[in-house]
Amino acid sequence: MLYHLLLTRVISRIDPEEAHGRALELIGAMGRSPLAPLVRHTIGRRGAPHRSIFARPIPGLVGLAAGMDKNGEAIEGLDALGFGFIEVGTVTPKPQPGNDQPRMWRHLEIGALRNAMGFNNEGAEALGKRLAKLRSTPAGRKIVIGVNIGKNRTTAPEDAVGDYASCARTLSRFADYLVINVSSPNTPGLRDLLQIDALRPIVRAVRAEADRNTTEHLPVLVKISPDMADEDLPGIAKLVAEENLDGVVATNTTIDHDFGAGGLSGEPLTSRSRSVVRQLRDLLPLDTLIIGVGGVTSIDDARGMLAAGADLVQIYSSFVTRGPLLPGRLNRALIAAK
Repeated sequence: MLYHLLLTRVISRIDPEEAHGRALELIGAMGRSPLAPLVRHTIGRRGAPHRSIFARPIPGLVGLAAGMDKNGEAIEGLDALGFGFIEVGTVTPKPQPGNDQPRMWRHLEIGALRNAMGFNNEGAEALGKRLAKLRSTPAGRKIVIGVNIGKNRTTAPEDAVGDYASCARTLSRFADYLVINVSSPNTPGLRDLLQIDALRPIVRAVRAEADRNTTEHLPVLVKISPDMADEDLPGIAKLVAEENLDGVVATNTTIDHDFGAGGLSGEPLTSRSRSVVRQLRDLLPLDTLIIGVGGVTSIDDARGMLAAGADLVQIYSSFVTRGPLLPGRLNRALIAAK
């Protein structure tokens, strides 16, 4: 209730992108401060770590989706708040400013956010340096970190393979998993790469760089769109199996709305994302990881996503609309139900 009042009376009067930046700075500062252990053992308390396909034990089934911390600036603070794993990015080989502002909007009346950011980020080299510093500390080595990779806006679709390979080459040694993002609606032509013939060489290039730059198997996943037709999902599942991909992140934001530019996330996606997860679970081997994301705002939503076949769950919009207590509360509830 207190957070709802803060959101509706104060935060909602601040430009969404400015509020996002300020919040990330505060979370990052908290994570580097003496307060972090206290936060981690109170509101961020999760449970005993358990094994997954990741090399590090994972302390909770609910993680942070890509887009919140594009440059890896607040990982320690986000971990302290109770996320089981943190996916940074989307990152591109070269820094880029993203699309023109305004490019982020709130739709609190339907529990949603909308963005047309366009992969604004500092580039793979900057993220690599930040992750290297984090991994040099005992606490930083314990955090399960995924890296979501994309292509630069100026890179032609036919040259996209090189961008994804470059990101994997630079960042794979710091990551617990990589996610190939070909499903954002905010980079022109990006979703065309979801076509099987275009996606296959990207998958192979990323897999090759991950194997070349790590000593242990590094999971590689692909993030898909909720706007894909159901009849296209078997093709994605077949590609995952043929190329030995480790999993799928389902789903990204949707352009199936009437609000204007950008992709919509949050509660309007609950039904569709869960449906995509359920279909993929029926199509994929049981040992293929599915991360369900989209419209998870409550414990019942998280349980519903897991019941549909997801192995792990991610949130983003509900972290904004429901507040910083949510990740720890979800992870404690899911662990208690086991």
